Amino acid sequence: MTAKIRRIVLDVLKPHEPNIIELSQRLASLEGVDGVNISIYEVDRMVENAKITVEGSNLSYETVLSTVEDAGGTVHSIDEAVAGKVVINDSPTPQEALTYL
Repeated sequence: MTAKIRRIVLDVLKPHEPNIIELSQRLASLEGVDGVNISIYEVDRMVENAKITVEGSNLSYETVLSTVEDAGGTVHSIDEAVAGKVVINDSPTPQEALTYL
């Protein structure tokens, strides 16, 4: 049996339309999805870069990916994946603390 995926964080290049409200609603309506967060961190004339976080009880990466692609988006990278019985939040390491000084 494969462990359930609980969180996926994606770096996505998407067109301005659909906007992030519409895209988040599409993603939130997928089976197994409990919540979606989309943040825009760069805007260009034709596209925008977004960080998309999807959380749920049993996510399907393939379904999330196809929903993003159907909206005209391209996944640049999977920046975080959480699987298992519980969600474990990332803990900072001493090396990361030095970068903030």
